[in-house]
Amino acid sequence: MSSRELVVLGSASQLPTRRRNHNGYVLRWDGEGILFDPGEGSQRQMTQAGISATDLHRICVTHFHGDHSLGLAGIIQRINLDRVPHPVRAHYPASGERFFQRLRYSTAYYESVGITPEPVREEGVLATTPAYTLEARALSHPVDSFGYRLTEPDGRRMLPEALAAHSILGPDVGVLQREGVLRGVTVEQVSEVRRGQRFAFVMDTRLCEGAEALAEGCDLLVIESTFTDEDAALAAEHGHLTAGQAARLARDAGVRHLVLTHFSQRYPDPAVFERQARAAGYDGALTVAEDLDRVPVPPRR
Repeated sequence: MSSRELVVLGSASQLPTRRRNHNGYVLRWDGEGILFDPGEGSQRQMTQAGISATDLHRICVTHFHGDHSLGLAGIIQRINLDRVPHPVRAHYPASGERFFQRLRYSTAYYESVGITPEPVREEGVLATTPAYTLEARALSHPVDSFGYRLTEPDGRRMLPEALAAHSILGPDVGVLQREGVLRGVTVEQVSEVRRGQRFAFVMDTRLCEGAEALAEGCDLLVIESTFTDEDAALAAEHGHLTAGQAARLARDAGVRHLVLTHFSQRYPDPAVFERQARAAGYDGALTVAEDLDRVPVPPRR
């Protein structure tokens, strides 16, 4: 199993269907799990996918429409029932604080775990860990909505030929990596930048600067594709994207793997989303999400 992968819990939009649960996505990032937009049924879908409450470290909610947040109540209670041994942080638009609190305390239960609310008040960096930086950008939707992006810190890739030219071999390589300099040779002289991996999650939005910024240079982009291009007027009216719009955004941002999701129940054949994405000129790896799909983050270049 990849140590960095997306698990699709649900891929429907406003109405679930026989084949598609409401939204829900878990990003596995090394030993950490981040749950995005848990709609109704997310707790059961986690069980189906083999994901436990103890796998979760963060919850990120883009906005407080039901298909993106009604599953919060069950998820939070499950975290407490299973006595998750580590802190769980919750990010969500600050303007929806009352909705978060209502969902958190929607019924009686024994609160054994401290969920740490970290409401998003403005764009910018939300958290920095050794494994990634988490940031948020405002999206264009009828209610306050934020998309999220993870960026791994850049590293360095050692160059064997350069090391050999400076007679740095065996254990000395490790010494140079740790110390940064060895016998007058710096690590920059015998290595190159290895760009960190980048992931973005963009839901319920019209085309906007925030969506473009989140997608820029991503290895894996998860983005809503609620409507087909024929219904572009509906998409604009309700604050959504079409398949072609999402694909063009990904194409222009240089996205390596595009995951389309959040499909309206009006389209029985999901193949139309792939056709329109390809017609829009996106030629990278493409997944039209199905429930319980597992999509690895592409390997570093």
